[in-house]
Amino acid sequence: MAAVAATQEWSLRQRRGSAAGGSQRAARSAEARPDFVDGSIVRIFMKNFLTYDVCEVCPGPNLNMIVGANGTGKSSIVCAICLGLAGKPSFIGRADKVGLFVKQGCLKGVVEIELSKTPDNIIITREIQVVNNTSTWFINRKPATLKTVEEQIAALNIQVDNLCQFLPQDRVGEFAKLSKIELLEATEKSIGPPEMYRFHCELKNFREKERELENLCREKTKSLEKMRQRVERYKQDVERYHERKRHLDLIEMLERKRPWVEYENVRQQHENVKQNRDQAKEELKNLKELQSPVTKKIKEAEEHFKILDMKMRDKAAEIKHISQKCKQKQDALEMKGKQIEEIHQALRMKKDEEIDRRRKIHDTHKMIEDWKNELNTMAVSENLQAQIDAVNNELKKLQEERANIDSDISDLTAEKMNQEREKKRLIDRLGQLNNIMNMKEENLKGRFRDTHSALMWLRKNKEKFKKKVCEPMMLEINMKDNRHGKYVESHVSANDMRAFVFESKEDMEMFLVEICDHQKLRVNAVCAPAQSCAESLPSRPIEELHRYGFFSYLRELFDAPHPVMSYLCSQYRVHDIPVGTEKTRNMIERVIQETKFRQIYTAEEKYIVKVSAYTNLTLCTNTSLRAAQFLSSSVDTDERRQLENQQQDINNTLKSLDMRLTTLFERQKHLERKDNELRQQKKELLERGNKRKQLESKIGVKYDSLKQLEQGAINLEEESQQANVKIKEINTQKARLVTELMDLIKTCISLNVVKADLALQSTTVSAEKNRLESEYKAASVQLAAAEQRFHELDDMKRVLTENCKELLKKARQVCKLSLDQHLPKEFQTAFQALPTTLEEIDAFLNEEKTRASCFTGLNASVVAEYTKQTREIQQLTEYLEKKKNELDDYRQKISQVKEKWLSPLKKLIEQINEKFSSFFSSMQCVGEVDLHVENEEEYDKYGIRIRVKFHSSTELRELTPYHQSGGEKSVSTMLYLMALQELNRCPFRVVDEINQGMDPMNERRVFEMVVKTACKESTSQYFFITPKLLQNLTYNDKMTVLFVYNGPFMLEANKWNLKSFCRRRRRLGKMDEQ
Repeated sequence: MAAVAATQEWSLRQRRGSAAGGSQRAARSAEARPDFVDGSIVRIFMKNFLTYDVCEVCPGPNLNMIVGANGTGKSSIVCAICLGLAGKPSFIGRADKVGLFVKQGCLKGVVEIELSKTPDNIIITREIQVVNNTSTWFINRKPATLKTVEEQIAALNIQVDNLCQFLPQDRVGEFAKLSKIELLEATEKSIGPPEMYRFHCELKNFREKERELENLCREKTKSLEKMRQRVERYKQDVERYHERKRHLDLIEMLERKRPWVEYENVRQQHENVKQNRDQAKEELKNLKELQSPVTKKIKEAEEHFKILDMKMRDKAAEIKHISQKCKQKQDALEMKGKQIEEIHQALRMKKDEEIDRRRKIHDTHKMIEDWKNELNTMAVSENLQAQIDAVNNELKKLQEERANIDSDISDLTAEKMNQEREKKRLIDRLGQLNNIMNMKEENLKGRFRDTHSALMWLRKNKEKFKKKVCEPMMLEINMKDNRHGKYVESHVSANDMRAFVFESKEDMEMFLVEICDHQKLRVNAVCAPAQSCAESLPSRPIEELHRYGFFSYLRELFDAPHPVMSYLCSQYRVHDIPVGTEKTRNMIERVIQETKFRQIYTAEEKYIVKVSAYTNLTLCTNTSLRAAQFLSSSVDTDERRQLENQQQDINNTLKSLDMRLTTLFERQKHLERKDNELRQQKKELLERGNKRKQLESKIGVKYDSLKQLEQGAINLEEESQQANVKIKEINTQKARLVTELMDLIKTCISLNVVKADLALQSTTVSAEKNRLESEYKAASVQLAAAEQRFHELDDMKRVLTENCKELLKKARQVCKLSLDQHLPKEFQTAFQALPTTLEEIDAFLNEEKTRASCFTGLNASVVAEYTKQTREIQQLTEYLEKKKNELDDYRQKISQVKEKWLSPLKKLIEQINEKFSSFFSSMQCVGEVDLHVENEEEYDKYGIRIRVKFHSSTELRELTPYHQSGGEKSVSTMLYLMALQELNRCPFRVVDEINQGMDPMNERRVFEMVVKTACKESTSQYFFITPKLLQNLTYNDKMTVLFVYNGPFMLEANKWNLKSFCRRRRRLGKMDEQ
């Protein structure tokens, strides 16, 4: 049960199970409450809403202080105001569904708000259904739609979604996050005249329309210019088209005359050919009569020539036979000469062979003599076997040592390959783990690009920081099991998940100045506690909680660097948050009652438990867990550390193996050199023992060779005599062959003389025959030429006849005349002005065609296109003129609306700045409010800039979510709202627990300003919610203080009598004085 007590001007009633007091009260007349401005809250009624069964609150017209301990239901009144005035649940920041605001265990909740209005107040009722999460609306107890309710609220200038008017507890920090543009719009809506925000919207719309029209006019102007250029080109094309048409007409007339000229020329040729053909026919007849006598003489000459030719062939055969015999005799003579030469050659070869044999005998004698001298000088071979055995023993030992070294090298090489394979496996596994980290970084880059940019800067500049700086928690936190990532993400806020963690505040300040001020990035940063909390112990061992289904505390589910873990233990108490299973969920009521934990996780849900300090009632809310977004992939740090250690060990082992192998390879080279030296020594010893035997063997072989040479001597005199006998016999045979050859030559000469006489006679006959044939041939050529000329002329006459017919027909067709129609006079007249010969016509025609061909790409459509483009230019010019006039109108409107909007806005901001600066000056601080303008023409970029300075050593700095502390942001927010209070046209303002982050001095100063400002006559209603107040504060008679009580021994609301309580208190005071 909860109760609210009021002092001075109003009372509050609460009943359990009944809503008679609030639900049956009729709308009160505004005249009964003259201090309330239109839109102020006269009464708030709640039934089955959050912590209340039934409760009715009647606030005062000025400052309303709602005071009570945490958990008693102060913020429930704020939620009732927001939801009762058509606000969305998301704006309160507590839940996303309106059904969650109904008291646990109830199916329906009611919120009723009575607003002051002239002449009659308005009662807005909202019934909330839990089952289907819907709401039913009533205005003055009559059903209404949400749209009607919103219209009524808007008419009273109530804006529960405006942070300048309605600032819930869970959204206090968001005021500092408002951008300059958002703050200007919220201020315009809150305190500006009704038309100010409308003018601002009109300016933005007009500017957008002006920009569109400027772009349109620019584009259309360019299009118009292009069209004009194109039409200018079309104009030239049209002129060229007409010029081309004149040339084409002339070409047509020339082409009509040309067939007639051709016909006339061919007809004249036909007459001439006909005369020439008749003359050729007569000439051919005379030539045939003169050719007969010559033919007879040619035949007689041919018969005489054949007889002479026969005789010549017979003599030629005899000459050929005798010539062959002469050739045979000449060949025989040449053969005999060759035989003599061969005999001389064989004798010379015998002489050369004998000379060579004698030289070899001399050389062999000399070589044997030299070897005998060398053998005589050589000493007797000493005993070398002992030295050879010693060398063999050393070689054997050397081979054994080399075999051992080869075996060691093989073993070490195999071990090195195994180590390298293991190293490659470790590198691959580390690469997989690094890929997971890269995936987490890509996730960070995709979601929070500014944070990723800051991370890149941090990695390059870590040496600038005095102490350790941890990267964003979402990268540093490493889940031992990916399935548990949802617990950590549900427990740790998203802002902290992407926050950098510092061990030093100086480092954090330097980081924020660089990133936020210089690079203009939006990032989060936190500082770990000075005293580490990473090793904090839970309130009880986890073994005691196994019976409830808990298997671990949240801290044990992940690994993180020491500063991150310390911050999470300090801020989120992850070391004392248990995580359970479905078993925990099934027995959740028992778990909550027996374990007394404030936060509990089950398999798929999160439970938050609150206990009222007065009634000792337990309130529990549960939410479903969402799948992890940032911690869905993790790296086993133990495995990674173990892999890195193993990699280091392997590197050391490989280094040791390389050193041992180097030593063995050097020893192996040394043994190889020594082995080569021993083998060379052994070779020299063996050669010294075998050299004498080799010399004796060589001398024996040479003696055998010398004996063979001496036995092979040649008798040169005998060989010379045999050769002379053979040559004499061959010369006798040559003399006989020469005599026979001379007889044959004489016979051949006599036959050639007879043949020459016959050839002379044949030549005479042949010359006569050739003369006759030449005469006949000349006559035949002349006859053939006459016949050919006759046939040609005859064919030409026939062809010309046909050509005349075709050309006449073609000429008539070109002129479109019938077969019996004569050439019209207009054609005859036109033809007279044209050339008369084909050459002149063709030349003129080619000239005209050449001129016409210069006008390429032209046709009749160019004239139509020129006309069309001219018409489109006219239309576009008129359209562009219209749009320019429209643009001028918009610019005039912008100028007029800007004057109406900007001057009042500047005055309004000057008033706000005056109040705001005054409030800050009273606190020995500095604050300014100004209109921030980047470009005077960009009305959507106008904004309000708040700059504050809380320390004399610092400069004015813009109010942002990052630069100021929580208390400084709360003071700045409160003083800005107070600056709006006296200027405010909204009927009421709600501020919930904004003084929580302030130090006592600032809280006292702010409270005095609130009382002074909110209790003036000209100000509207003000709700200030706080769980505590400082002692000895200054109060005002127009204040209304509302105390919210909660506990099991609380007096029932219908029995509470404030006046009786005050009388009894005064009576007890008098008794104490006596």
